[in-house]
Amino acid sequence: MLKITRTYKEAVEPMRFIGKMYGDEDRVDGFFGAKWGEWFENGWFDQLEKLGTLDNWGHYIGIMGHEDGIFKYWIGMFMPVDTDVPDGFNHMDYPTCHLGICRLKGKKDGIYGNEPMCCDRLQQEGYEMLDKEFICFEREPMCDDPETVNLEEDEMILDICFFVK
Repeated sequence: MLKITRTYKEAVEPMRFIGKMYGDEDRVDGFFGAKWGEWFENGWFDQLEKLGTLDNWGHYIGIMGHEDGIFKYWIGMFMPVDTDVPDGFNHMDYPTCHLGICRLKGKKDGIYGNEPMCCDRLQQEGYEMLDKEFICFEREPMCDDPETVNLEEDEMILDICFFVK
């Protein structure tokens, strides 16, 4: 059963997102799982990790949003703001900001695609979303996060993060 285990706010220092962009035409059965598989098969996360990651941000990230009415989905990682962008990758820079985070716990086959529910929950709790081109991203908590232990075999934890005031 899918449930929101908690919501919270996190301050974030300036950072650079380095990754690759995809669109609706890249979905398989409505999702981007095949593209994630491509990232692991091609060693792209390994390539980025060699550049150095942000403390507590060694996450693999999927950013989603609309730009000029067109849906865009990025896969990549947050890096220090001055990180050189390798050939074949693009980047987006983010200033100091705050995230409203909605933590989900549920079955792996039902945890993705719940951004509207998370956005509604954060707004109900008083979070004010920023007007950004890329409005949210998903991340799995770090391995040392206490909520990642004692999960059933087919369960996982996923954070849905929104840029907030």
